[in-house]
Amino acid sequence: MPHIHLDSDLPGIRGLMSDRPDTAAPLNALADLILRGPSPLTRGERELIASHVSERNATRFCADTHGAAAAAQLDGGAAVVEAVRDDLDTAPVTPLLRALLHIAAEVQQQAAPVSDEAVTAARAAGATDAHLHDTVLIAAAFCMYNRYVSGLATTLPTEPGYYEEAGRRITAHGYAAAV
Repeated sequence: MPHIHLDSDLPGIRGLMSDRPDTAAPLNALADLILRGPSPLTRGERELIASHVSERNATRFCADTHGAAAAAQLDGGAAVVEAVRDDLDTAPVTPLLRALLHIAAEVQQQAAPVSDEAVTAARAAGATDAHLHDTVLIAAAFCMYNRYVSGLATTLPTEPGYYEEAGRRITAHGYAAAV
């Protein structure tokens, strides 16, 4: 049960945003920009970073929503998302994406500079300044989104297929008009 009264029965961040459109607008605009705006990373790769951070933060709603959005946009679909969840080091992703997911994990772990080793590995795999910037920004933002969702004890969806539908909706329409 959520820690605050919500007028809607929408799960996760959707319920919070439905009740607070004043805060939903800038939060959705930020998500739309970092996950769908200009970047050297594909939309699917950025959704996978968001899902990976959310998984590490044990925020089921965000991990599964963004995992479904990643699956809808990545070659290999849900199998790739599951492989990253199971073991990043053996998952069928590019060396660059693997290195960036390791950077995202460092950002999730602590508010400190990313290790020189992680940056060196990412650069060796082809990361540019833009790759590093976008990865760190997505990881940091999803730590905030995860804490918002988890901190207020939002509910999880009960409908079968909810996350797959959310992934399709996000892929087609983005976040800016989510609420």
